[in-house]
This record gives sequence, C-alpha cells and structure tokens, in this order.
Amino acid sequence: MGNLMRVRRNHKDTLFRMLFSTRENLLSLYNAVNHSHYTDPKELEIVTLKNAVYMNMKNDQAFLLDMQLNLYEHQSTWNPNMPLRFLFYVAKEYQMLVRNQTLYASALVELPTPHFVVFYNGEKEREAEGLLKLSHSFMQKTEHPELELLVKVLNINLDKNLEILETCRLLKEYMLLVHKIRQYAIEYKDINQAAEKAVTECIDENILAEFLRKNRAEAIEVCIFEYDEKRETELIRKAEFAEGEKVGEAKGEAKILLNLIEKGILTKKQALEQFGGTYEDLEKAALSVTLV
Repeated sequence: MGNLMRVRRNHKDTLFRMLFSTRENLLSLYNAVNHSHYTDPKELEIVTLKNAVYMNMKNDQAFLLDMQLNLYEHQSTWNPNMPLRFLFYVAKEYQMLVRNQTLYASALVELPTPHFVVFYNGEKEREAEGLLKLSHSFMQKTEHPELELLVKVLNINLDKNLEILETCRLLKEYMLLVHKIRQYAIEYKDINQAAEKAVTECIDENILAEFLRKNRAEAIEVCIFEYDEKRETELIRKAEFAEGEKVGEAKGEAKILLNLIEKGILTKKQALEQFGGTYEDLEKAALSVTLV
C-alpha cells in the first residue's frame, strides 16, 4: 500500500476516485478486470477530463493503456443509463485526443479502442456481472443497431466478484470499509458515528490503514457525503414514484367521471366539483389515459 499518496479532494469527489487516482492503483484494477499482468505503471496514461461533469458529478477515471481507452465508473445506485452517459463522455475524450489532427484529410484518424466498465456496489441485489447496451434505450428496437455502446457492469460487493476482489487488494479493502459503514449506519442510525467507527476499525485491522491515517478526516467527510447523497437520491425517487401514482389516480378518476357524465349519472357541474378543474382539463386527463 506504499503507493497510496495523500490526495486532495475536489468538489463531490468519491472515495473510489480518491483511491484509484494513481497510475499504480489503476493498473492493479485494470489487471484484475482483464486478467492481465502489466507491471509498469508508466505504460498507463491517465486522461480523465477534469471539466467533464454530468449532473454535478464528475466521471471517475479514464486512462490509456496498450492502444485502449478505458473508462471506469463507480456506482452505488443502479443506473441503466450508463451507456448514454459513457457516450457523451467518450465523445469528449476523443475530441481531446484528436484535437491536433484534421478529420478532413485523406488519412484515417486512428482511435484507441474504448472499453467501458461500471463497478457497482449498491445494496440492491444484482448479478455478479452484467451488460448494459445503448440500444436498450432506443424507442424503436432493431436487431442491428447502427450505433451501439456496451458497458460491462461488475458487482464488487463482498459476496459477488470474489476473484476480482482477491486480485485487486485495494478494491477488496475499499469494499470492506464500505461494508463496515453500512453495518454501523444500521446500528447507530447516525452516519457520522458509523463512518468514524468504521474508519477507526479499518485502521486497527490494517484495512486501507496507510491511506486512512493520512486522509482520515477527508475520507470520513467523503463517506458521509456519498452516503447522504445516495439516501437523498432514494428519497427523491420515492417522492417521484408517489407523485406519479397520484397523477395516475387523477387521470383514472377523470375517465370515470367523463363516463358518468356521458351515461347521465352525473351532471357536468357535479363531475367538475369532484374533479376540481375545468371540463377541458377533465377531457384532457381522460384522453391521456386512453392514449396510454
């Protein structure tokens, strides 16, 4: 663990990005993912774009190795839109990589072969390894999409990809810390106390010990931020779902009221008093149900 240098945290940085911010650590992760045995970190060039931000969250890591462009992303919540996010990001990467070349010459502009990997460690149950496709998002499905992007999703929870975790010690120790924080968050109901307890225990057990000693306050702050943001995202999704149910109920009610008017069971006035809007609104709401 001698290559775990003291790092400076940027706005909305993540612990994953902090840990894998050096060429040595990225090379270890790459070898674990690809079952390779590269030994010289100097062969790896980090090309992560500092200004590439989506929804205030930076992309994690991008690096070149052996004529390949590797784009790595960590996710603690399941996101089926990662292929689209990677598409936006890789386009910016290629723009940067070929900025000194012309696309109007007769010579072919060569590009490093892209590889996209998501390291998922959310609490929602997922398979050990999965594949997301950009074509999953296409409204009109086709067997041979003219634009495709494939994302390998690796579940790095402790009970899933054991081979990768055993091959990349740093990744395993990262997940041991995450696991402890989750356990203590349940026990103490206080993320601050849970993070403090987990970090102290990891140092005592020689888990990310050197890194945590040098970056204790910073690491705890990042863990708390990540946990709170994940919780906030889940609350927003629950609120959106509840609101969607309310809208659906209102539309269903509109169709019923319109039918009662047509059958002469209710007058327009009675129906509109119950609906709480104009007759035009009632018709629009009922029509939207029919269209769906």
